[in-house]
Amino acid sequence: MATQFPDDFKCPISLEIMTDPVILSSGHTFDRPSIQRWLDSGHRTCPISKLPLPDPSSLIPNHALRSLISNYAAVSLPKPQSNTNPETLIATLTSRSSSVESKIGSLAQLGRVSKRDSGLRRRLMESGAVSAVLSCVASSDTCLREKALCLLLNLSLDDENKVGLVAEGAIGNIVAGLSSGSPDSRAMAATMLTSLAVVEVNKATIGSYPCAIRALVSLLEDGSPREKKEAATALYALCSFNDNRRRAVECGAVPILIGMAELGIERAVEVLGLLAKCKGGREEMAKFCDCVRILVNLLRNGSSRCVQYALLTLYSLCCYSEQVCFEALREGVYEHCSGLLGDDNEKIRRNASSLIQALRGKRSIR
Repeated sequence: MATQFPDDFKCPISLEIMTDPVILSSGHTFDRPSIQRWLDSGHRTCPISKLPLPDPSSLIPNHALRSLISNYAAVSLPKPQSNTNPETLIATLTSRSSSVESKIGSLAQLGRVSKRDSGLRRRLMESGAVSAVLSCVASSDTCLREKALCLLLNLSLDDENKVGLVAEGAIGNIVAGLSSGSPDSRAMAATMLTSLAVVEVNKATIGSYPCAIRALVSLLEDGSPREKKEAATALYALCSFNDNRRRAVECGAVPILIGMAELGIERAVEVLGLLAKCKGGREEMAKFCDCVRILVNLLRNGSSRCVQYALLTLYSLCCYSEQVCFEALREGVYEHCSGLLGDDNEKIRRNASSLIQALRGKRSIR
């Protein structure tokens, strides 16, 4: 089918029809997943012109080309016919004799349909296919792994399936996926943990699994921008459970998150707000010499979400450490919080009020 499209519709990297065309600063257009992988691999030149790119590189959506491709497909190409029923696709997945290519095809078709079909998701869970999907997650084939993770994400849309997937042993395969494979598959593995952690009982199970939180912290430190974002989101979901806060601190998350927070990354600030609720987290933050300065800078220049969680983090630290209180007062936090009492955001007003109360007693002896 792809050969019926004009060549201009094909990504110069993948040679596939673009689904999300974006323009690089060099003026050339690529499919977003392809150019993102190029950039995530450390390349800082345009794949076509070889001209240097700014860091970070901006990817501008090519809406005009995307519309052309969509309209061309709607008018010029026949609708794809799918005569394969779900039972046949499931049988292909579970058969030991099936080729990698046929499994990829089955996973792709099941992934497309299961996203909107809760009945199919239920049938997949009941059919015994989950173990076969999980074995694909453990595969060394990048495409097979990514298709399997996409299907698992669809299955986890239903809360009862989140528990069932954990019972099937999904955590081990997913955690292994955090440390190997492509950046996309590692990011999807982190997203999968976030989805499973929506169910409260799964937070403890995931956190207690060997290397789960350590692998997420490693992604925070060394991953691509997408991997960092998904790892931070997974940690945020997991660290509402107290024992996981301690585990994240022990794995060295605090200094990494403070560095991310300094860049204004909201999710990192949110995780710090949770980690500050545990003694170990407060101790690590208090030892980090620039922590208060970074949090205060977020109060002044961060997004609304950053301000909310920076206030929460500072409140926890000021309740823990008199030294942090005095440092916050020197930075003008009391006066800034007074100004936030009229903020439109109710959570910001509440957190600012709590921080003022924590600082008030120390202000008179500053």
